[in-house]
Amino acid sequence: MAIRNIREIGDEILTKTCREVKEVNDRTKDLIDDMLDTMYEANGVGLAAPQVGVLKRIVVIDIGEGPVVMINPRIIETSGSQTGNEGCLSVPGKAGVVTRPDYVKAVAFDENMEEYEIEGTELMARAICHECDHLDGILYVSKVEGELLSSEELEEA
Repeated sequence: MAIRNIREIGDEILTKTCREVKEVNDRTKDLIDDMLDTMYEANGVGLAAPQVGVLKRIVVIDIGEGPVVMINPRIIETSGSQTGNEGCLSVPGKAGVVTRPDYVKAVAFDENMEEYEIEGTELMARAICHECDHLDGILYVSKVEGELLSSEELEEA
């Protein structure tokens, strides 16, 4: 396992659409392990493969309840809305106000390519939406309501 470099805003790879994963092999499993290590090292709650330079539809999330691995995730249902501060490991030191669904249901595959459904509310719903956006080349900064602020400015607001 290794800590990978996190690509930052301005890196073209973050604007590209990721390819579907057809099979999970040892390289894919190593990538997932590295993504989890990288996310934890950076104190993040989610990380998508393009953030470490790999254009594959893989996301890892941990909102404090243990790691979730989502391969080829698809959001199939949303409801409600929540507005709150959002940040991103690819946009260090910045945050902004974003409105997301308050409830999300998604379908994905696990590391064994077994399909499963996942539901989330609040932070988990936000994380699923945020990370799935990465797979389509969308950064949260395009959804910020108002200004993108530094972490310090946000604390003062």
